Amino acid sequence: MARTRHSDRETNTANSPVMVLLVLIATLGILLYAGFLLNPANRGDLLPYLMVIVAEVILIVQALFSMWTILSGGRDPRDFAFHRAQAMLLQAASRATSTTTPGTPPPRPEQVPMKLDGRRILVDVFITVYGEDPDKVRRTVAAAVALRGEHRTWLLDDGRSDEIRRLAAEEGAWYVRRLSGNGAKAGNVNHALSIAKGEFFAIFDADFVPNREFLFETVPFFTNPLVAFVQTPQTYGNLHTTIAIGAAYMQSVFYRFIQPGRNRFNAAFCVGTNVIFRRSAIDEIGGMYSDSKSEDVWTSLMLHERGWQSVYIPTVLAVGDAPETVEAYSKQQLRWASGGFEILFTHNPLNPRRRLTMDQRLQYLVTGSFYLTGICPLLLILVPPLEIYFDLRPMNLSITVFTWLLYYSGFYVMQIVLAWYTQGSFRWQTLTLATVSFPIYGRALLNVLTGREQKWHVTGAGRASSPFNFIIPQVLFFVFLALTSVVAIWRDADNGVLTLATAWNVTNTLILGAFVLTAAREARRLAHPRTAPAIAPVVQETQRITVIARPAGYDPGVPASVGAPRLATEASS
Repeated sequence: MARTRHSDRETNTANSPVMVLLVLIATLGILLYAGFLLNPANRGDLLPYLMVIVAEVILIVQALFSMWTILSGGRDPRDFAFHRAQAMLLQAASRATSTTTPGTPPPRPEQVPMKLDGRRILVDVFITVYGEDPDKVRRTVAAAVALRGEHRTWLLDDGRSDEIRRLAAEEGAWYVRRLSGNGAKAGNVNHALSIAKGEFFAIFDADFVPNREFLFETVPFFTNPLVAFVQTPQTYGNLHTTIAIGAAYMQSVFYRFIQPGRNRFNAAFCVGTNVIFRRSAIDEIGGMYSDSKSEDVWTSLMLHERGWQSVYIPTVLAVGDAPETVEAYSKQQLRWASGGFEILFTHNPLNPRRRLTMDQRLQYLVTGSFYLTGICPLLLILVPPLEIYFDLRPMNLSITVFTWLLYYSGFYVMQIVLAWYTQGSFRWQTLTLATVSFPIYGRALLNVLTGREQKWHVTGAGRASSPFNFIIPQVLFFVFLALTSVVAIWRDADNGVLTLATAWNVTNTLILGAFVLTAAREARRLAHPRTAPAIAPVVQETQRITVIARPAGYDPGVPASVGAPRLATEASS
């Protein structure tokens, strides 16, 4: 029960008095800043003014929706039916232990039958693999095999690695290998569903090590026959690089406050890992959505359109790896942004034909348009050079710097204060990544608008390339802004006054410079790698089982505790 109380504290944080007060003040600051910008009397030259308006309106609208969603959270999705089902689940385990024949060892926790609504259930646990480090895969597989409650662990290897196959055998997991990579991760899962026959199935990425209690904290929600999936947060344990820290904290507010708020609207969506599905719900929509590299959000959208419900709990039940390199981060964000833009431009949630509630329409609209906020820094970065080189100003000359900063601070400073309160500190790495990622999101938008196919990339898989192969636009912008800063400082020195444009441009230069410096350090680290220390496996005891071909007459629907792991291939399925 300690875990549940901890989860309650996490859930209630969103509606704590201080949090509500900060959100309300931040909302007021957003509205005042919007009024200031849109006041015709404050308008300056048309081009920079329109650039500021477009960028800031996108940011303001997203911020207002975030405030609304956060204030909607705080309701614990664990109702009486959940607690009753969980108690029966635990009771079944206790009864199995107490009735063990004297002299025989009690069943292992992962072999104890689970019962939901009085019937025994079978859960398949899928671990998707595509070229990840075998040591990482082993830790995840070992932890998945040891999950409390009867289940069967499947290692779905799209990398077709014999080393991964041996690993599965050593850890006591079933191994599935496809002969093709159609549908990427979604296709991998759909192929496994043609072999595994559990009533429920969980999905973990190869680098997300699940907590032993994952099934007991999530399965009871399915006592509600309308629940299609239960999602838990992504939390990271490798925060030792600038990229990893920035990427992790960029998502933390989403998982701690936005997703719980979406529960109120039945609009919390799957994030691809640390999730468990009801098999019949996925069957109804024809399997995991495979026409997008963001199969998770699209699958959620298809389920919600069919009237299924989703549940999100903020309890951390798996810990994984954030992208550590510029390459991994760029590929991850490109994939995610492409999925969001696909929803916005090819499956507009506001279309009357979509069978969604109005709340769901708005939440998916926010999801589809969110990555536009990542393109906004591009417009704002170009505003100071317009003044420095062409004397074009976004605001009326009668507006003093103090007045502008007052309204600007009401918007941005409150966002920082809110992030500081929720995270316990301010992460400059997050601000840096949010500012310099516009080439990634711009490319994603262009790909979607032109229908260009995006190749599937796994975050952190394979040998990392030089980071400068992925940040050429950022380097060019840094050089341009650095030269512009020199020109601006020279101009201000001649005029004897420091202008806002110069301060703004120098700030942007420093942010881009910090990112370029991070890339340079990463390139040096890749050129001179250090041997990583060995990491002890999560589960010390492993069951060594020989991997053999699937025998004739094999019934994948038998309980997980019956039989030994086998090798299944696409050809034999």
